[in-house]
Amino acid sequence: MTNSPIVIWGSGAIGGSVGAFMARAGENVLFVDRVADHVAAMNETGLRISGPIAEFTTPVRAVTDDAIEGTFDTVFLCVKGQDTVAAVQALKPHLAEDGCVVSLQNGLNEPVIADLIGVERTVGAFINFGADYHGAGHIFYGGRSAVVVGEVDNSIRPRTERLHRLLKIFEENAILTDNISGYLWSKMGYISLLFATAMVDATIDEVMASEPHRPLLEALAREVMSVAEAKGLTLEGFDPYEPSGFTKDADAAATRAAFETMVDYRNRSEKRHSGMWRDIAVRKRKTEVNQLLVPMVEEAGAQGVPVPLNKRMIELVHDIEEGRRPQSWDNLSVLEAEMG
Repeated sequence: MTNSPIVIWGSGAIGGSVGAFMARAGENVLFVDRVADHVAAMNETGLRISGPIAEFTTPVRAVTDDAIEGTFDTVFLCVKGQDTVAAVQALKPHLAEDGCVVSLQNGLNEPVIADLIGVERTVGAFINFGADYHGAGHIFYGGRSAVVVGEVDNSIRPRTERLHRLLKIFEENAILTDNISGYLWSKMGYISLLFATAMVDATIDEVMASEPHRPLLEALAREVMSVAEAKGLTLEGFDPYEPSGFTKDADAAATRAAFETMVDYRNRSEKRHSGMWRDIAVRKRKTEVNQLLVPMVEEAGAQGVPVPLNKRMIELVHDIEEGRRPQSWDNLSVLEAEMG
């Protein structure tokens, strides 16, 4: 290993938040982003973090992804799922032979990364904190939550211990795990619920608290957890999602408690909408549904597990992205009609 900078590849909500804390702590961090205005602002005035957790601006060094030079040992990949392949192809020439890429992303991106650079250079991670990109040089950090790192083969190595120490700079309760798949697949259930809330022009807690729609939300999460159970995974809970509330053995009390936990968490958070909701309503761009839910559906097929509601929800999200239907409570009604 060399003394090369820690690279944050994708300096938006996730990468900007994590990297800013590392830079403020004195770590040698290089921020990479494709948005030239964001890069210019970071270099000129620093990277600003605002919100209820922290308020600070830290000087940083940033470059656009087409101007990066050098070789690096550690790259935290923080791009949207649809940008994973292009980002890894761009960073690959700059990754040391014994270097690694850590997937600080939503979804199941580790296999995609491993196919491009090799499994030995791929490290898994799980994140659930709340943050939003608020403009060039400015990230809103709205709520703490789980940050987990682990090897894809479930081993504990010196490099993951080092990565864990780095992530603790950002989140003091960061976890080093020997079961990263258990966290990633648990979050897939939560992601399914977040997509359901993103189809509605309402906050996450408003949708989660809606009693008439609870049976639908429960069914969506149960479909995903059924796939994880078929894979033989040990599911890991995290704030605010408890997967045991949606497994095949969960009773009504456990499911209700799981929903109440999520509603309470969201009531306390200043981040009231998901990134998927912001993609549609604010940033007017496509969501990560093809990179998040579609791989889950494909795995469901491989396991012989039916997931009809999630399949239909993917179609509805595509319709919303393309402007064929608005964000509305009616979208949940359309899904409910599929329940029979």
